[in-house]
Amino acid sequence: MENLAVIGGGVMGRGIAYAAALSGHQVLLQDIQPNALEKATSFIEKEVKKSIERGRLQAVEAEECLSRIKFTTSIEEAGMQADLVIEAVLEQMELKVNIFKQLDDVCPNHTILATNTSTMSPTEIGAQTSRPEKCIAMHFFNPPHKMKLVEIVRGLDTSDETFNKAKQAALSMGKEVVEVNEFPGFVTSRMNCLIGNEAMNMLMEGVASAEDIDKAMKLGLNHPMGPLELADLVGLDTRLRNMEYLHATLGEKYRPCPLLAKYVKAGRLGRKSGMGFYNYEKNIIGVQKV
Repeated sequence: MENLAVIGGGVMGRGIAYAAALSGHQVLLQDIQPNALEKATSFIEKEVKKSIERGRLQAVEAEECLSRIKFTTSIEEAGMQADLVIEAVLEQMELKVNIFKQLDDVCPNHTILATNTSTMSPTEIGAQTSRPEKCIAMHFFNPPHKMKLVEIVRGLDTSDETFNKAKQAALSMGKEVVEVNEFPGFVTSRMNCLIGNEAMNMLMEGVASAEDIDKAMKLGLNHPMGPLELADLVGLDTRLRNMEYLHATLGEKYRPCPLLAKYVKAGRLGRKSGMGFYNYEKNIIGVQKV
């Protein structure tokens, strides 16, 4: 699994690419938007610089890490020599299926195709290819180069060999692995979406402020981040897509909070837009009015 391709240069894709390069993999990061690749390059260079300043990387190691990452807008170039491809695009089934079909055409026969989906079916995605036994989900967490967990989710036809190779790839990046039998939402997203959605309902109902809801979860239940802070970090548009998928597949208890839909319609998407349940503009953290 020496050569790794990552499809999608956003927050998750660039973080996975960086984590893989740090662990010695040759990485090709692909995105159709040159601007996304420019942002990914800048992000990775800043992370490397911070690691040097904090003594986590030596200058030589940093240089070697950066030399292992290449960038392309061509999905053909990304897949043609890859041993493992990790797709990290938006949580939209049609988009993921389309990418997997393209990868199936251009990748060598031995290539494993993994999706970084947090909720969707690797069986459904893999069934659209000629290699469902080589399709799997590898769910990294944000930020991928810092968070330790990877959920590895088997599809119906995923082979033991594919699972073992995906697991080894994750372990080689310094990650801890949990094996999950496919079901919508897997383990973490299913639980996390429920907690976050209930926090949004409580905020909408006036039970407590966003700051106090988050504070209660951090100090009372020892969560490292409050559920509303975490939703802002993930992106409220991403969380809404997750909730809509889980609502469609698992039923009424996953109906998205109306406040979440309202914020997304208003363009309040969390940290990436500067405003969500908190205001991040000009580095001023303050709670927004419901």
